[in-house]
Amino acid sequence: MEKIKCTIERITYQNPENGYSVLQATIKGYREEQTLVGTFHEVTVGAVLTVEGNWRVDKRYGRQFAVEKWTEELPADIVGIEKYLGSGLVKGIGPKFAKLIVAKFGLDTFNVIENEPDKLLEVYGIGKGRVAKIQASWEKQKDVKDIMVFLQGHGVSSTYAAKIYKQYGKESIEKVQANPYCLADDIWGIGFKTADGIAEKLGYEKNDLRRCRSGIFYTLNKLSEDGHVYSEREQLIKSAKELLQAEEEPITQALDDMITKEDLILDEEAIFLPPFYYAEIGVASKLKRLLEDSTGNLFDGTLNIEEIVKKTGIQYDDVQVAAIQQAVKSKVMVLTGGPGTGKTVTTQGIIAALESLGQGILLAAPTGRAAKRMNEATGKEAKTIHRLLEYNPAEGYGRNDENPLDGGVLIVDESSMIDVILMNSLLKAVPSHMRLILVGDIDQLPSVGAGNVLRDIIDSGVVPVIRLTKIFRQAQTSRIITNAHKINQGIFPDISNGRDADFFFIKQEDPEKAAQEIVNIVKNRIPKAYHYSTNDIQVLAPMQRSVVGATNLNIILQEAINPEGDFLSRGGFKYRKGDRVMQIRNNYDKEVFNGDIGIVQNVNMEDRSLTVIYEGRAVEYEDNELDEVTLAYATTIHKSQGSEYPVVVIPLLMTHFVMLQRNLVYTGITRAKKICIIVGTTKALAYSVHNMVVLKRNTKLKERLTT
Repeated sequence: MEKIKCTIERITYQNPENGYSVLQATIKGYREEQTLVGTFHEVTVGAVLTVEGNWRVDKRYGRQFAVEKWTEELPADIVGIEKYLGSGLVKGIGPKFAKLIVAKFGLDTFNVIENEPDKLLEVYGIGKGRVAKIQASWEKQKDVKDIMVFLQGHGVSSTYAAKIYKQYGKESIEKVQANPYCLADDIWGIGFKTADGIAEKLGYEKNDLRRCRSGIFYTLNKLSEDGHVYSEREQLIKSAKELLQAEEEPITQALDDMITKEDLILDEEAIFLPPFYYAEIGVASKLKRLLEDSTGNLFDGTLNIEEIVKKTGIQYDDVQVAAIQQAVKSKVMVLTGGPGTGKTVTTQGIIAALESLGQGILLAAPTGRAAKRMNEATGKEAKTIHRLLEYNPAEGYGRNDENPLDGGVLIVDESSMIDVILMNSLLKAVPSHMRLILVGDIDQLPSVGAGNVLRDIIDSGVVPVIRLTKIFRQAQTSRIITNAHKINQGIFPDISNGRDADFFFIKQEDPEKAAQEIVNIVKNRIPKAYHYSTNDIQVLAPMQRSVVGATNLNIILQEAINPEGDFLSRGGFKYRKGDRVMQIRNNYDKEVFNGDIGIVQNVNMEDRSLTVIYEGRAVEYEDNELDEVTLAYATTIHKSQGSEYPVVVIPLLMTHFVMLQRNLVYTGITRAKKICIIVGTTKALAYSVHNMVVLKRNTKLKERLTT
């Protein structure tokens, strides 16, 4: 392989999923910039790299240097030093101060920062506070670079260096050498496969029990990401063998040892991670206790429905009246139904009835957007479940079995989104006298987290269930609603379009053309025809990958809608002021949660930080935290659960074949309040409508409720 020293001038392209990048670099001896291709993370413009690889000629793009290995060095000339510091890698120094510092100290700049930082006070505009910030950041960068060198020496991308340093500090290298599998347990974003790659370089054997143990944890966690609460023993061993390419005996030995030590729980042939086992046991036992407790049975047969009608101004049909009566005579009940069937107005009737009986009512929903919609619909305060339970990152839930919720009734909307862990935490805080009303659309996608809680509760038959099926007269004129119900019944929807329609189908078989059509719809056609802003329009894709997947659509939509201005980059995305972004993990310290959508308010190039506004609240991210957010011009249908948008645009092509299911398309369509547009093929839509194959989730909640 050839070894070359170069300076990065531009980052032309970077794949956010695997870090594959196309860079433009200056190389000594070449008059023009040269193209580097390879896997790069965390590389900034101005970085000086020593790269190893080979020159090649790509048929389409011409001469390139294909990089196999790379290391970063400090630049040696004035231009390089200024670019390096101006990149914002060192907190407290952005482009402006980089220019001033280098103008003052020239080639001695790094020495000044390293050994004589007080001299920086000689630069106009730099005070003691900024010097302290620069010192701290410089020291941290040195430590992080040591970790980067260590990781690269073991064939692992340096993208995780800052996270590892944040977790373990100066002990990082020692920790990783002692047991690289701890990375998968301790650091979000580092999975088993990354840790396993380091372990292999450190000489771990395939059958090492520590490796088998970590592989079993990984397998169970992957199953939980697919919604499963447990795995059967035989399936777990088979999956772990496929993952580890190890012999069965050490895997079985590691598994039995984990069960003996209660790192895993064995229940008949089901093997649980302890949090899921205890959560499922907790949900079942608490629901049984609530159902058995007769405290607070308010219904004596004299509920005056006319008074309720007078109070709400709503006429209720027989099923809705039955729901209101059920709510006041049951300790636990479920209210379910599709769009336009009156779940909201029925909930208003339930609230009015219970308030007339002197009950204090709490309203909650799994997400901020769902809670806001509940608040708007009822005129009463609604909180996220986390906020209702007074969650504190350092101490956990403030409301629990020792400090239960106040009030007589808890009504929870969008209950199909609640996984078994969250439901257990919620039920712990419900006192025995409180009645619980779960509201949700059972035909939507199940929770992103493990479990199928609402469906298991309904299927158990132990909780009264009222299902609303009649579509309200005013909703019958909406093709969004009528088509959603048709799809739910396996009937192909009305795609005749029409000037007054709110549901449109635009036929496009070519994925590239479909992607461009979506950009045109979002940027031009909808704003011009209906006067909605681009922030009112949400693109919902069945999956992340492909030309018409959320990842690519985000990149091309941003380029069309918000292409200019300062930006921070991470994982192939650029983040600018005005960009719509989504939080993709729960961060209890920042009080932002998976699926929350905000707008970038400020990009601070000096401190390499980003400020995002979520529902009027500002949240700041450092550059190494940006993998917690993603652009949200487009998102997946799964991520949209619990949200509604004025306008929804859905790409639906056979490139999404593996994800095309009835409940996925039903969920996507029902996110639209005013307009829904599908761009794609009738074949993909028909396939979705007729595909009811929903993967069964491994849960025992129904069984636990009935025994």
